Amino acid sequence: MTSTSLTRPGLRADATGQEVFLEATYRKIAFRLVPFLALLFLLAWIDRVNVGFAKLQMLGDLNFSEAVYGLGAGVFFIGYFVFEVPSNLLLERIGARRTLARITILWGLASMAMIYVKTPTQFYVLRFLLGAFEAGFFPGVILYLTYWFPAERRASINGLFLTSFGIAGVIGGPLAGLIMSSMEGVGMYSSWQWLFLIEGVPSVLAGIATLFYLPEKPQNARWLTAAEQHAIIAALEAENSQGKKHSSLKAAFTNARVWLCAAIYFCIVSGNATIAFWAPSVIKDLGVDDRLHIGLLSSIPFVVGTCAMVWSGLHSDKTGERRLHCAFATMIAATGLALTGMTLGNAVAALCALSLAAVGILAAFPVFWSLPTAFLTGTAAAGGIALVNSIGNLAGFAAPYLIGSLKTSTGKLSSGLYFVAALELMATVLILAFVRKAK
Repeated sequence: MTSTSLTRPGLRADATGQEVFLEATYRKIAFRLVPFLALLFLLAWIDRVNVGFAKLQMLGDLNFSEAVYGLGAGVFFIGYFVFEVPSNLLLERIGARRTLARITILWGLASMAMIYVKTPTQFYVLRFLLGAFEAGFFPGVILYLTYWFPAERRASINGLFLTSFGIAGVIGGPLAGLIMSSMEGVGMYSSWQWLFLIEGVPSVLAGIATLFYLPEKPQNARWLTAAEQHAIIAALEAENSQGKKHSSLKAAFTNARVWLCAAIYFCIVSGNATIAFWAPSVIKDLGVDDRLHIGLLSSIPFVVGTCAMVWSGLHSDKTGERRLHCAFATMIAATGLALTGMTLGNAVAALCALSLAAVGILAAFPVFWSLPTAFLTGTAAAGGIALVNSIGNLAGFAAPYLIGSLKTSTGKLSSGLYFVAALELMATVLILAFVRKAK
């Protein structure tokens, strides 16, 4: 009895010491990796959606209809869909550093090339190429983070990483408005052309920096000590050896849960694409004409949505609960989008409703991405995550095109907003009906 009483405190002390050591190591890794990855995604998101601000002048200069814009905004996701899985499988083979650098440089060049658009066909082709070049970036980062963090920490880490497109919404609107306001009449380009050019250059530079900054895996990080590398690798190997995780590409593509995740993500992304591509137009329809003011007001939904995203990831990790966090978020998104359609005649009410929609949409993302990574690993994770993301992001094509077509035919945004709200509600139903409760 005496021996036992002396041994247990020592064991507890060793365990506590190891936990403290691991916690400090994870914080160190997060500090080194997450801000840089978030910066890359911020640049990607700005280059993806700045067309929503460019359209305020671009459509008039080029005589494009709202339907042409909607198709051009959405065709990005066709290129994204086609090349998503191959890009992520290539990352698994050649590593994250070279893959993410290649993606970032090419999408920056494609964004800059938008200044030469003259016809709808050229618009469609460059938007397709932008999607093809960016394909694999987001699922690549989600996969890359599984090399460093165990499942129990991923919702909060995903949330911190995903704040990048919330922050992009916060600064992207005012920045686009500032560029278009200040560059009007400068040189040989229109203000919308300056927007694409100025916002594409940082992506090219960031891609070059990626080659020198990003380590492949813990064992390649020279800023980790040997003890820290061993502890992280051991923790991840221990996690992968527990429970049943699918590791082959065939297992991912034939797993019903992967396809369920893809359907849920399609519904979530439809709302995200709506607020990303149409928020400037919604605000303009409320009677705001100044481009800088449109940019500033369009950042409001993303400010509150980003706060909700961080809280959702942290609270989900703290409680260990994923299913209800995600379902509640998508229900809020559906409510916000429906209310936006109902209140378009009232500027304050519509902006509040759009902010509510952003809260739900952005809060769903970090928790959602904890679902597929909980049962996939290795090549299955590379292919499965990319499959979910590519199919889900087809909503980025469908939603802008549908809303643009409905606005062209009816002159109103509300019917499109109601449809997207129904998709968010469908996500709630799928999560509650089919996603397993955590044991």
